[in-house]
Amino acid sequence: MAYMEKRKALIEKLKREGRIKSDEVEKAFLEVPREEFVPEVMRDYAYVDTPLEIGNGQTISAPHMVAIMCEALDIKKGQKILEIGAGSGYHAAIVSKLVGEAGHVYTVERFSLLAEKAQEHLEIVGVKNVTVEVGDGSEGFSEHAPYERIYVTCAAPKTPRPLVDQLSDPGKLMVPIGRLMCELKLIEKKEGKLIEKNLGGCAFVPLVGKHGF
Repeated sequence: MAYMEKRKALIEKLKREGRIKSDEVEKAFLEVPREEFVPEVMRDYAYVDTPLEIGNGQTISAPHMVAIMCEALDIKKGQKILEIGAGSGYHAAIVSKLVGEAGHVYTVERFSLLAEKAQEHLEIVGVKNVTVEVGDGSEGFSEHAPYERIYVTCAAPKTPRPLVDQLSDPGKLMVPIGRLMCELKLIEKKEGKLIEKNLGGCAFVPLVGKHGF
């Protein structure tokens, strides 16, 4: 089966499961070739709904988790977004389609080798509105703050304070809290108040840094 057919089959599966709910997220998944973001030896598994190793002890998230996060964040065209943990660049590529040409995604990765690969992958698929930075993601990226949406693709011991500070008001922040088995938290900032919602269990590699593990 060709990659596009596999991609369409995965999207239909995620729709049936209620992971993909909106036309926007469906279109983004259709436009981003996941096979370009996984190691070449794993391309046959690109459309299996599971995390895959990408080196440096890191993983590319399972497609269903990317869908859950994108839907819950309610991303809009033109927004400025901060991602913590670029990994292979796949999640940022999906979000880049959701914010459109008028929006921008800044993503922070602590491993320079992964950051370089993410940049390469994004260039290969023609994504131009994502900036990859190397640094301690637990401290956010204050240079371009505030951000309408911030999401973390690794698990933190608690919500990093710099991310709350760099979130616009109104704005939404998503972060997995815990070690190995975590709870996915959605935090909404509204009129100076923080409203927290638990979206259920998940598993992520740990966030390492000043405000991480």
